Amino acid sequence: MEKEVLENYKRYLERVAFYRSNGYDLEKERDFIIDRSLPVSGEILEIGTGKGHFALALAKRGYKLTSVDISRQEQEVASLNLRYFGLEKQVTLRTEDARHLSFPDGSFGSIFSVNVFHHLDKPRMVLDEIIRLLRHDGKVVLSDFSDKGLEIINACHANEGRKHDHIKYCLSEAEDYFVSKGFYIDECQSQVQRIIIAERSKAQAA
Repeated sequence: MEKEVLENYKRYLERVAFYRSNGYDLEKERDFIIDRSLPVSGEILEIGTGKGHFALALAKRGYKLTSVDISRQEQEVASLNLRYFGLEKQVTLRTEDARHLSFPDGSFGSIFSVNVFHHLDKPRMVLDEIIRLLRHDGKVVLSDFSDKGLEIINACHANEGRKHDHIKYCLSEAEDYFVSKGFYIDECQSQVQRIIIAERSKAQAA
């Protein structure tokens, strides 16, 4: 296996161990989000690849997906993480701005965005794109840090000598947005992660 892939995986394990030691289990929380989102159907889009932790979790479950991020550098790290597990063919990585995505209307049955919205300065534009891209019977899964989770992440960044930039857009505002568009909302929370799941079909059935 390539040296670059092995060195990146070593950094990945160190990062996972570091966050776990501070109270945030990256792999456990990704599994928690997926388990609460089941069933997942149709073409899958992830908004906000980051270092590929959630894309990797989905790929390990056998899903194929498209993942977009505005940072090509972050996606290069994600690509290395996927290559270590031989899962790079299951995830199509595309460098795009989530406010103006290139896909046709109704392209996706499931849209995920994990730990992204607290970074956004114009979240409504991203939500508008999600609505545009979602199939009529599709599902949206948004997850972000709880207050406790954000405290842990801020502390982890500080321990690494970095500052965690966040605007702290509240998922409750996204929830209000989906309700205004006629969606049914389900939500759940772990100690560090909050999830909202929005579906039109359930709203109509109710």
